[in-house]
Amino acid sequence: MEREANKPILSAVTRPALSPVIKQKLAVVLMLAPALAVILLLFGSGLGLALAQSLGYLPAIGRTDLTLEAYRQVLGDPAFGRSLLLTTWIAGASTALSTVLALVAALALRRVFRGKRVATFIFQSSLPIPHLVGAIGILFLFSQSGFVARLAHLAGLIRIPADFPALVFDRYAMGIILEYVWKSSVFIGIIFLAALQSIGEDYEEVARTLGAGRWQRVRHVVLPLLRPNILSASVLVFAFTFGAFEVPLLLGSRYPSALPVMTYRLYTDVDLNARPEAMALSVIIAVIVTILIAIYARLTRKLA
Repeated sequence: MEREANKPILSAVTRPALSPVIKQKLAVVLMLAPALAVILLLFGSGLGLALAQSLGYLPAIGRTDLTLEAYRQVLGDPAFGRSLLLTTWIAGASTALSTVLALVAALALRRVFRGKRVATFIFQSSLPIPHLVGAIGILFLFSQSGFVARLAHLAGLIRIPADFPALVFDRYAMGIILEYVWKSSVFIGIIFLAALQSIGEDYEEVARTLGAGRWQRVRHVVLPLLRPNILSASVLVFAFTFGAFEVPLLLGSRYPSALPVMTYRLYTDVDLNARPEAMALSVIIAVIVTILIAIYARLTRKLA
């Protein structure tokens, strides 16, 4: 009886207690579990279905054999290479220009000056506007029959509106890049503004007292402190622009078209035999974005 009475006491003494770090990690996992479950369920099931269909599994039309034929057709098509280059150009140019403009705007708006509220409101005014609305605005403004072309014709700068430079439906996707820069620079700028406010100006004041000029302070103090924010915002914008299809569909040329547009056209083809190729393209886009995120995670670990 005495041994049995002492068992709970001994087990309580010998049982290892969880460390505060493990408890904190468990608490974070439990708090994130509902959101992660929804994301894994929706994204995981969709990705699994896309992968199965990309391998040719379409019971609705009697195709149940798993093959890599869709991937061979997609990768062997010359249009794929051109579309991949165009999509990379759109995403890379949009991300680079948006990041530079956002950095300049954030450095300017963090200063105290007359009319700062109005300037900040104007800068952030495009944030709630959908990309599709912005694309329609670019189409009405900068097409060869748009508002700017007609103004240039009335001012005598061009003979007819058709002489206006092709910024929409052009091979260099200038209209697409313009829309993404107009929209994404605000998103990145807000991230930079929040980061600059949390950093403060103490480091710059120290550099100023040591004789550093304004450009030297930006280059050697501000940019290194903003590097994690620049990387994270750039990855988000690049991944979004690489996989978005509505703006390239509305403003892009018919050939070559961006990879998401190529995927959309194959997916909406009346011939269901084109569905595996559309899903193969979707999987390829997902793989490219995943590789990009992995590279970003590696860079952040090195810079930490």
